[in-house]
Amino acid sequence: MKCFLNANVLFSAANESSQLHRLIHWLQETHELITSDYAQEEAIRNIRAKRNDWAFGYTQIMRSIRTVESAQRPIEVELAEKDQPILATAIAEQCHILVTGDKRDFGHLFGKTIQGVKLLTPLMLVETLNK
Repeated sequence: MKCFLNANVLFSAANESSQLHRLIHWLQETHELITSDYAQEEAIRNIRAKRNDWAFGYTQIMRSIRTVESAQRPIEVELAEKDQPILATAIAEQCHILVTGDKRDFGHLFGKTIQGVKLLTPLMLVETLNK
């Protein structure tokens, strides 16, 4: 299964003592993990500004995540302009799941499938995989 990881997931997973860090390592064994250059830039910017001590953990998780160029294409849902490249790239890469913790911008789409991509929080992803 292809999973697209949003910037806030990358940021939080950079914390080596977090459950999300462990989840990324577990997922890499059986799933293809993808992010975009756009999401990666945002994650790096936030790590430098807020949690520079997580830089090593970020480097570790990124070894198992393929970074692709952001796609710019129309999408069928209402989404802030800054978030459209995230969903557009997940669609373009034919990901099964987009994993994001961004409730403010993506919350209205959690659990929904948009052009083949289901939007889930990390917890929803774990629950789905454990079924």
